[in-house]
Amino acid sequence: MPFKIVRNDITRMHTEAIVNTANEAPVVGPGCDAAVYQAAGYEKLLAYRKEKIGDAAQGEVFLTPGFDLPARYIIHAVSPLFQGGGQQEEEKLRACYQKSLALADAHGIRSVSFPLISTGGYGYPKEEGMRIAVDEIHAFLLTHEMMVYLVVFDDKAAQMGKNLAPDLEAYIDRNYVEQKQLEEYGKLRMSMPDGEPDRRSRVLRAAPMPDREERLPEADLAETGFKNSAPFFSVPEQGDEFFEELDRKLAQRMEHLSDTFAQYLMYLIRSRGMDNAQVYKRAIIDKKVFSKIKNNPDYHPQKLTALCLCVGARLNLDETKDLLARAGYALSPCDKTDVIFSYFIENGIYDMVELDIQLEEHGLPCVIR
Repeated sequence: MPFKIVRNDITRMHTEAIVNTANEAPVVGPGCDAAVYQAAGYEKLLAYRKEKIGDAAQGEVFLTPGFDLPARYIIHAVSPLFQGGGQQEEEKLRACYQKSLALADAHGIRSVSFPLISTGGYGYPKEEGMRIAVDEIHAFLLTHEMMVYLVVFDDKAAQMGKNLAPDLEAYIDRNYVEQKQLEEYGKLRMSMPDGEPDRRSRVLRAAPMPDREERLPEADLAETGFKNSAPFFSVPEQGDEFFEELDRKLAQRMEHLSDTFAQYLMYLIRSRGMDNAQVYKRAIIDKKVFSKIKNNPDYHPQKLTALCLCVGARLNLDETKDLLARAGYALSPCDKTDVIFSYFIENGIYDMVELDIQLEEHGLPCVIR
């Protein structure tokens, strides 16, 4: 299906139409609304809204010219303010997507860019807002031909992308590139131009393994290039509470040795004090798929679904490997998708939107489709 999530400024998207998060009254709100008015021509767009449209209820949409935007049209979706979820916010948000797509189709528009409606200044939870967007766009594209972009751009998303880029590239180099070199050459060796092993590596191999408080002689350290500034293998002292907690966790792990993927996932969710909805919403997994996993202990998920659930349950890397193994999967250093998931999980970044954007930016298939 022609659907992509991208990081961009929606006012710079070269689609036939863009969607704006509009107010009920003909006034300009903060965030996306203000940016769209500014780029389109503030006075022209506001005058058109006041003269031609007037007030509009939450969940309703209307069309205006794009004026100075690259897009020919602006579809304004009157976005719901999130007030805890008890004021029909979900129904109104779904209506914004449904009616925007229907309006685009009625005007013969073949490409449209959406922001993540209501998740900025309107306060809608980001993961839930993303799940609703994906649900409604998918449902529409099952029966219609249109190129749809979901544009993620705010200060937080932009800064996260900038911060992640260099570290993620280095992580991919360490895990993916080195593994590919190992496959091609058999092993990586430090060697001198004449083929003799590097002197530093010979010293390290020849040196006896010191006791944890022992220091290497200064003469040997001079050849290795390391400084004798701290004891080798110094281990911090641990109290009784540390070992009691270790015993407790080990006992729990032993109790679940024979768990299937579904059973162990449910155990991990319970042990974290999470509820199921938190997990599948954060993973951006369909509720029906999660229900199948929950209600069928022998359910075998696809690998991408399993990886998304690891993010949704906020597992650490060891827990992720353990859970995946129960479905017959492993994290491969030869698979860039696995490496990117590993990076996010290892660094405690449980943001499926950002993860999906990084997959897209590395030329890999997205998981949010």
